[in-house]
Amino acid sequence: MHHEHSVLRDIAAAFHWGGAPREVRPLGQGLVNETYGVWIDADSEPSGVLQCINARVFPQPQWIMDNIRVVSDHLRRHPQHPGSTRHDIRLPAIITTREGRDHHLDREGRYWRALEYLPRARTLDRIETPEQARGVGFALGRLHHLLGDLAPERLHDPLPGLHATPRYLARLEAVSGQAREVPLSADLRFCMRFIGPRRRRAAVLEEARRAGRLALRPIHGDPKLNNIVFDARDRVLGLIDLDTLKPGLIHYDIGDCLRSCCNPAGESAEDLDEVRFDLEIAELILKAYIHSAGEDLSPADYELLCPAIQLIPFELGLRFLIDHLEGDVYFRVDYTQQNLHRALVQFLLTSSIEAQGARLRRLISRLGEAGPAP
Repeated sequence: MHHEHSVLRDIAAAFHWGGAPREVRPLGQGLVNETYGVWIDADSEPSGVLQCINARVFPQPQWIMDNIRVVSDHLRRHPQHPGSTRHDIRLPAIITTREGRDHHLDREGRYWRALEYLPRARTLDRIETPEQARGVGFALGRLHHLLGDLAPERLHDPLPGLHATPRYLARLEAVSGQAREVPLSADLRFCMRFIGPRRRRAAVLEEARRAGRLALRPIHGDPKLNNIVFDARDRVLGLIDLDTLKPGLIHYDIGDCLRSCCNPAGESAEDLDEVRFDLEIAELILKAYIHSAGEDLSPADYELLCPAIQLIPFELGLRFLIDHLEGDVYFRVDYTQQNLHRALVQFLLTSSIEAQGARLRRLISRLGEAGPAP
């Protein structure tokens, strides 16, 4: 639900923009939070971004702001992060309220925050050039590398269990149990059949983490293509949407990033026949990722890359399917069957990755042997 302009202007006026807010209007395509751009002068670009954090999804909004603050401070002080002296990734800075706080509570007790709008930043709908693919890999690898020496316990987990695939399987059992009275559509039948034989693999990352083979590290949590921003010349500027910063496995980030970047048809692909995993884009991204973060990867990290790349789209398919069965409470939809359609897209993408599994494994072991380039 969008607020009236006068109410929004009052909320925006609580923050310190460096001038009086002239204009506040809806911005972007976020599936979770309400997002507005704030203009203080006649620029074509907003001065910043004002967001109301969705309390249904994030019951502890303050944790999100604490995480952004910890990560921003860590990057600012990092000896290897030169800031403006040469090209490096940026994250949007927090804009504080006039009292110096990092959030504002409105009359209804809703939680608002403001972040810098990265200047001249644009997001991509799909990867069209090798340079863009390399930029994605560089940005994610660079973030993981720079956060590699930040103790993960310094970060809250604002969405516990976000990538615990076995938990989604259990939840699907529960909700599909309630939904069985409804005659299953062909799409729903396909989805249910698809899940069956893949249950065994669902715990692969969680088991490796519990066994101590994979370590928790600070991760972005949602590094999909439209959370990576570029300038007009296709140079990567940095990452946005920092609500999911958390302690996790870098494999979640890598799997999520490839899932979103290597399917040229997109998450809501109109034509299901177009859905496929583009191995060439994957190779460019992984190469650039390993170039910037490869020295931080253990043999077990490499070994679990391929299973992770297969698992994350499968997991997102489960999440879309659960949301469809629960009545679309998490992901915004434009029509009633949209989350079921999104689930189908992710399952077809999983299928495409599986079909190319041997090639993907060879590619990863080749990159692993080469290691990070000097």
